[in-house]
Amino acid sequence: MSTETNPMRFGSGQAVRRLEDESLLAGAGRFTDDVTLPNQTFLAFVRSPYPHARLASLDTASAAAMPGVLRILTGAELHGAGVKPLPGAAGFTRADGTDCAAPPRHVLALDRVRFVGEPVAAVIAETAREARDAAEAVMVDYEALPMVVDLAGATADGAPLVWDEATGNIAAEMRHGSREATSAAFAKASHVVALDVVNQRVVALTIEPRSVLADFDAASERITLRMSTQMPSGVRNSVCDAIGLPKEQVRVVVGDVGGGFGMKTSAYPEDIVVAFAARAVRRPVKWVADRSEEFLSSWHGRDIEAHAELALDARGKILGLRIRTLANVGAYAGGTGVVIQLLIGPWVQTSVYDIQTIDFHFHAVLTHTAPTGAYRGAGRPEAIYTIERLMDEAARQTGIDRIELRRRNFIQPAQMPYTNPMQQTYDTGKFESVMDQALKLADWQGFDARAAQSKRQGRLRGLGIATFLEWTGGNVFEERVTVSVQADGVIEVFSAVNAMGQGIATTLAQLAVDAFGVPIEKVRIVLGDTDRGDGFGSAGSRSLFTGGSAVRIGAERTIDKAKALAAQELEVAPADLSYAGGVFKVAGTDLQLDLFTLAGRQPDRQIFVDSTSAVAGPTWPNGCHICEVEIDPPTGDVSVLAYASVNDVGRVVNPMIVRGQLEGGAVQGIGQALCERVVYDIETGQPLTGSLMDYAAPRADIIASMFKTEMDQSTPCLNNPLGVKGVGELGTIGATPAVVNAVADALARNGMAGLTPRLDMPLTPARMWALMQPGP
Repeated sequence: MSTETNPMRFGSGQAVRRLEDESLLAGAGRFTDDVTLPNQTFLAFVRSPYPHARLASLDTASAAAMPGVLRILTGAELHGAGVKPLPGAAGFTRADGTDCAAPPRHVLALDRVRFVGEPVAAVIAETAREARDAAEAVMVDYEALPMVVDLAGATADGAPLVWDEATGNIAAEMRHGSREATSAAFAKASHVVALDVVNQRVVALTIEPRSVLADFDAASERITLRMSTQMPSGVRNSVCDAIGLPKEQVRVVVGDVGGGFGMKTSAYPEDIVVAFAARAVRRPVKWVADRSEEFLSSWHGRDIEAHAELALDARGKILGLRIRTLANVGAYAGGTGVVIQLLIGPWVQTSVYDIQTIDFHFHAVLTHTAPTGAYRGAGRPEAIYTIERLMDEAARQTGIDRIELRRRNFIQPAQMPYTNPMQQTYDTGKFESVMDQALKLADWQGFDARAAQSKRQGRLRGLGIATFLEWTGGNVFEERVTVSVQADGVIEVFSAVNAMGQGIATTLAQLAVDAFGVPIEKVRIVLGDTDRGDGFGSAGSRSLFTGGSAVRIGAERTIDKAKALAAQELEVAPADLSYAGGVFKVAGTDLQLDLFTLAGRQPDRQIFVDSTSAVAGPTWPNGCHICEVEIDPPTGDVSVLAYASVNDVGRVVNPMIVRGQLEGGAVQGIGQALCERVVYDIETGQPLTGSLMDYAAPRADIIASMFKTEMDQSTPCLNNPLGVKGVGELGTIGATPAVVNAVADALARNGMAGLTPRLDMPLTPARMWALMQPGP
């Protein structure tokens, strides 16, 4: 059946093939580096080889005389031109009530460098090679200063300070809950379980590195930035603020984006420098990061150490939760890095469990490393990893079955809407039901037989579980769309959310099909152009529930406007008209008017609506993820044999895309659990994982069998008209605790329960082998 006769084959609930894929698979994608402009120049950065040093002198004379060099920019020049530092963590304070203490992050270093890879100067030249060669010829005299790159060293007495005003290297801290009430709960507990948990530093590792092409128009004095970003409007605003331009002077255009994962949400120093450079040389300027630059200077993720304690009564009911954390936010305390660890992660720290008594004390710590920021999950993976490790450890220490322990502590459907101790309100959730479905999907009851078979082969088999939820939304719940019904038979929808490989254009098109009832071929989704409209963009798994809801509401408003126009054309009251499948019909007659014909009769041959709408609040997707692993004792190798999950993501628009998001996210979470880790040398401050030769990224074969992934749609979200919940980060959040809990289970089942508190990611073969060796 053709889409002309049944357009709803391509509406919500259908596994529509991604509209984006045909051009990408054919090699016809249009990424920033695919664009070459007339008279284009290239930019290369001079980067610090020191983790901490004073810039004694900077000599550009020899480099400036090299072939092709047009201009060399320094921090002093940009500072003198009024270029502002990037904004810090406004609104956060230290223990004494003073503002967050951190050095200003100049777009090119001024006076000091504070991490290896910090940009010091920028060379603009006719070719990329000439720019790189000249960058190597810039002479910088560095005076090395004391440095520290790890949390233990940074918080030790007498540690070198990243910023003199940040005593103890504490940039900011927050407390949540009640120390007194939590202490009382612990005093009456039958069981107290304590665990030290580490979430190691990782890189986002997008396939496409950061890239910027700035085009300067001399006639209008306007800059057009073509770049790989998730949030075009936000980046434009940051560039304008830093350089001192009105918003009308800068346009950001985004084509295809080869992955974002949160790392491409905000403006970087490099973006601002490239924009400034285009104005300086009055020609287009392109910069594309190489892989080593990305490892050195893009946002890193995670890097948090926690001491967590759980108080339980004799039956295993949780009485209180106490957590102390140190979060390594790097050399500059950016707003994203601080808010993720001090506020957003804590929002979900109690997860799906009915815990009201908490005592949290979280610290943002400065070190001489690259700053941290958003990475898939952004604070929620760290929080959920902590509570899920605690739950399994509590089960082992109390002797209560881990499934039963969860049942006794789940928030029940009758408690919805439920407000957790961080004053976050969950609208819906059936956490026990989701877990029961996952247990069946994973064949939990049949595990003993599989474990026995592994044991006969000399391997240790373990079964891990994580039951959890997350917050989604990016904390901005409004979005803008424009809808244009055009006379040529196309409905064009512009949205300010952005594509980055997640298939959002297809999903938005399906929602337009739902509303207009036309074939999907008649829908054109346009994204990534600040001249077409402003909006928050894509972050925090918000693209569908805010952007999609905006499309739904915008489409409905367009149909309402079209109905009024059709009523005028047909000389009837709007109430006498019905709409379906792109046609207005007059009740009780054979009169009708096609939507596109109606558009052609308008003065500008279109029906246009500019619509801004908001949803009522965040969504709370949740799930149960179950992982099965084998450990090979002679080598320490951990193999993921099976992975099953049931996920409550509300109403599902495209099950194929949702499944891809869940499973792709899980691969990233498994990667953190088993192999990924950014390493800085404590003695020298040098990054030891500066390329894919040194950093172990997960591969497609990280799981030995296919995922079993199901969605539970029985509890649609009540905060948006679609009933959908965010999905982009859920798999990453559930995977790390599920994998590590499975490894802990394998050890405990084989007489090594005493080792489980010592498990730290990544669980590499070398680490696992060393852990399992007999003690002295």
